[in-house]
Amino acid sequence: MSKRRKVDSKELGLVFGAIWGQHLFKIEDLHYGYWTPDLPVDYFNLGRAQANYSQFLISHLPAGIKTILDVGCGIGTLARNLLNLGYQVDCVSPSPLLTQEARKKLKNGCQIFECGYEELETPNRYDLVLFSESFQYVKMEKAFPQTLRFLREGGYLLISDFFKTDAKGKSALHGGHRLSKFYRLISQYPFQLIQDLDITNQTAPTLTLYHEMLTQVGLPTRDLLWYLLNNNYPRLARLLQWKYREKIEKLNHKYFSGERDAAHFAIFKSYRHLLYQKVASGQLAGRG
Repeated sequence: MSKRRKVDSKELGLVFGAIWGQHLFKIEDLHYGYWTPDLPVDYFNLGRAQANYSQFLISHLPAGIKTILDVGCGIGTLARNLLNLGYQVDCVSPSPLLTQEARKKLKNGCQIFECGYEELETPNRYDLVLFSESFQYVKMEKAFPQTLRFLREGGYLLISDFFKTDAKGKSALHGGHRLSKFYRLISQYPFQLIQDLDITNQTAPTLTLYHEMLTQVGLPTRDLLWYLLNNNYPRLARLLQWKYREKIEKLNHKYFSGERDAAHFAIFKSYRHLLYQKVASGQLAGRG
């Protein structure tokens, strides 16, 4: 009997977010928005901000590329946009739930490898390997050699994602590799930096909306649930508060400490748009 797969809470949260986003705000993306000065930070502008992000990413693709491997394709919106522009796209999706949504959107437009990037095996070679807010989920030590395998000579690695800064203190915002470690590790591989753009200021406003949702919806909902339990099921409430007190404290700090906002994001995270090109080892040594 095969072992039952444990459902990942992050995976479930992404699918939940996609469903609510599509029905409440008519948005199709899961990524951060790219907020321009003329776009007010508002829930109903999130779709425009996310479209800005996709357009920004597409507009910075290197000239001459034709084949793309979209690693962590989510629900497939970006891959569909790339296909519509004439690129040949394959996808990597380790999440069964997200893969299911992506297949609805992409149909037979591309091949979807249902595995983690670290486990991917394919004879295909690509002009560009793309990580759009998915690099944070892969192990860097394995991702770099894998990417070299799947890139043609002169091919590109494009990462658009947030990283941890070296700011002191403990942040309620989790996720992301440490940027200083990323730079140190990638320097050991034959990749030449082409572009390194800091777009933290353009993406951080998305956290303003997230913070408002937590404080205006999440916090009252939490308090109402505890009010119900304390009044109708006091013994159960006391048991839960005792047995799971450490987890409850962690969740309260993580979601309701007021630290999951744009200001804290700009301190503890750095959102980078990074473009590297695969070069011969001799060229790497020559960069000194």
